[in-house]
Amino acid sequence: MTLRALEPDDLEFLFALENDPDLWAVSDVLPAPISRHALREYLRHSAASLAEAGQMRLIISNEENEPVGTLDLYDYSALHQRAGVGITVLKNERRRGYAHEALVQLLPYAREALRLHQLYCTISEGNLASISLFAKIGFQKVGVRRDWLRATAPTGWINTVEMQLLLSE
Repeated sequence: MTLRALEPDDLEFLFALENDPDLWAVSDVLPAPISRHALREYLRHSAASLAEAGQMRLIISNEENEPVGTLDLYDYSALHQRAGVGITVLKNERRRGYAHEALVQLLPYAREALRLHQLYCTISEGNLASISLFAKIGFQKVGVRRDWLRATAPTGWINTVEMQLLLSE
C-alpha cells in the first residue's frame, strides 16, 4: 500500500468515487453528480500546496499501484498547525488494512514534513468501523455533535463523533 499524489490518470477512479451516492451523506457538499470536466479541472490544480489550497488529497494505492481510496487533509490551519483528516476506500476494497496503513504512513508526514500539531476527524456515529480505526491509531473521542449531518431520508439527522490526535504526544 502506498500514498501518492493525484495523477491525471486518476480521473476515472475519482469520477466513480465522487459519484457514489452512498458517500454523499458524509460529505459537506450538496449531493449531486460531478462531471469529468470538473474533475479534470480539479486534477489540473491539485498540485497546489496544502498551505495554498487549505486541503490535500492523496491516493491510496494497492500493491499493484491501482487506486483503492483517498486520504484527504482539509480545513488546514497554518496558525493553529492542524488539519482534518478523512479517508474513503472503495466498498469492495474495505477491511483489507488500506485505511489503517494510510493513517500509519500519514502520521510521521503530518508531524515532520507538514509540522502539524494535531489532526482531527468527524465520523458519523454509526460508522463503528471508522471510529475503531481512528481509535487504534491513537485518536481520542473528544465530543459528539448532535444532528450534524442530514441523513438520506429527508427528515433524518445523524450525530457525529469528533476525534482528535495530538501529534506531539
